[in-house]
Amino acid sequence: MSEDSARNMKGRFLLAIPGLPDPNFSQTVTCMCEHNESGALGFIVNKVHPLLTGSELFEDLKIKCDKSVDALQVFLGGPVQPSGVFVLHGPPFDWDESLKVTPWLSLSNSRDILEAIAVQKGPESYMILLGCAGWGPLQLDNELSDAAWLTCPMSKDILFSTRTELKYDKAMMMI
Repeated sequence: MSEDSARNMKGRFLLAIPGLPDPNFSQTVTCMCEHNESGALGFIVNKVHPLLTGSELFEDLKIKCDKSVDALQVFLGGPVQPSGVFVLHGPPFDWDESLKVTPWLSLSNSRDILEAIAVQKGPESYMILLGCAGWGPLQLDNELSDAAWLTCPMSKDILFSTRTELKYDKAMMMI
């Protein structure tokens, strides 16, 4: 698939079709970060981890943190690499490992951004996610052809400012 293909989902939301039986993706909004001939990578942005707090995550990673991270939500980014820690974030974009997704969004998974977030020195807008959603070569293309997903433009407001339980409905209104 060429980078400029109309079917390229990088920088778009992928929405589960209503009634999707897969419990991993039922009523999910997935932020697509990469989509090319090697496959696709995205992160579910509307499923909060039911048990893990920000302070527990930083403690597990042995990262010193402020008390402010107690209330930090950790999201379930997807069923692939469930112990992998990822950060979707706005500027700044100068962290050790970052993939530019859109002009206003990057994906990072380096320790330096987590250490900064832990002491309130990270990006103003961010989400911490465990795991990701992945598709092999042409797998997502085939699922899109089979109408297994709905898509819409990615929205900074939905990603960072909308309450978690409202993200799916708000994204569905953008289709």
